[in-house]
Amino acid sequence: MKNNKNSKVDICVVGAGYVGLVSGACLAELGHRVVCVDSDPAKIKMLEKGVMPIYEDGLESVVKKNVKAGRLHFANSVKAGMHHGGRRAEAVFIAVGTPPREDGSADLSAIEKVSEDVATNMTDYTVIVEKSTVPVATCDWINKTINRNNSRHLPFDVTSNPEFLREGTAVRDFLKPDRVVLGVSSPQAEALMRRIYKPMKGAELVVTSVKSAELIKHASNSFLSTKISFINAVATICEKTGANVEDVARGMGLDRRIGPAFLKAGIGFGGFCFPKDLEAFYWLSSQVGYDFEMLKTVKNVNERQKMWLVKKLEEELWNLEGKTIALLGLAFKPETDDMRFAPSIDIARELLKRGAKLRGYDPVSQENAKKIIKGIYFAADAYDCAKGADCVCLVTEWHEFAKLDQKKLLSLVKHPIMLDGRNLYDPAKMRSLGWTYMSVGRP
Repeated sequence: MKNNKNSKVDICVVGAGYVGLVSGACLAELGHRVVCVDSDPAKIKMLEKGVMPIYEDGLESVVKKNVKAGRLHFANSVKAGMHHGGRRAEAVFIAVGTPPREDGSADLSAIEKVSEDVATNMTDYTVIVEKSTVPVATCDWINKTINRNNSRHLPFDVTSNPEFLREGTAVRDFLKPDRVVLGVSSPQAEALMRRIYKPMKGAELVVTSVKSAELIKHASNSFLSTKISFINAVATICEKTGANVEDVARGMGLDRRIGPAFLKAGIGFGGFCFPKDLEAFYWLSSQVGYDFEMLKTVKNVNERQKMWLVKKLEEELWNLEGKTIALLGLAFKPETDDMRFAPSIDIARELLKRGAKLRGYDPVSQENAKKIIKGIYFAADAYDCAKGADCVCLVTEWHEFAKLDQKKLLSLVKHPIMLDGRNLYDPAKMRSLGWTYMSVGRP
């Protein structure tokens, strides 16, 4: 491909999970030619048939649109992704998984393997873009790994371009971001990254050193986790004093120095990013000789908060053995099928330990939940879930739950008790309908 500053970029994205597939599809949407690579042949076959391996709002239409336009392709190997259709990838985005180890550190073995494959398949100057969430100095290791396997001594640069995608709104977040962070180590790499993001009108480019960019992602997610745990701790104080956490959060959030985002009380955060990044940032801090004790407290508050439902159930139903509990929502948040670190998992396991009979329902993540949560009845819908329940527990605030026919729901339960773990409903209205209704931090 002729290399001029106005041309579109040939890109290989390694990893077709939440980050990789969304990034690849959206980079194609920006006009670039993208090949998404994944080592799972079944996943690639699904994508080639237009079937999404994950649920993400708006993703299917963006993928199909760009496949039809000839801008988005799929491959099973890094080699095929870097050399597809007679073209060479100028940039290779690494978006493979970095799961947590038992000590909280990130398992970076997949990144190492991809780095080796990239090194052996380069034929000219290439920019390797680290997109996965990784601890600071990971790009140094990528650089060393490529150097060790770069037998032809071809020129390359390693950059950090952390993602800030929220599951459920990931496509919109990519195409209309708050900012795009580019951690670069050379003018040539910066120029290519600016070409890649030039079609993204209105996005502020934050150009930093590589290490600063790597640190921004962990620092951001850890701070957001801290806001969530803080308001959940405040909710506990509200319950004990008769204050209303929503009023407190509103009063806090109107202060421009604080802001209203992530000040919504509930049963804690889950998902793959916040718990993992919190652990990884604490581990990294320990490795460099700093005890980031605040992060331990944030984690502990979140773990306690997940047990709010269990504690309230025991307060309301006394012995849980033999009681039927309905769990509405199983995914870690609405508008996603992701069950990773979902609060519902720990809640269900604790209730099963106490001998409760569980009924669960989720509009999208049910099949994924069946692989993880054993010993419960998976219902056909919310009404089936509530049938014969001693208590209904709202775990995930799906939009369809806000529109439930509460009178119909009441007619199906054994006892009209509802625990709202996400503060979805209006307390006064729910009580007027006949529910014994409890929510987080609201009197």
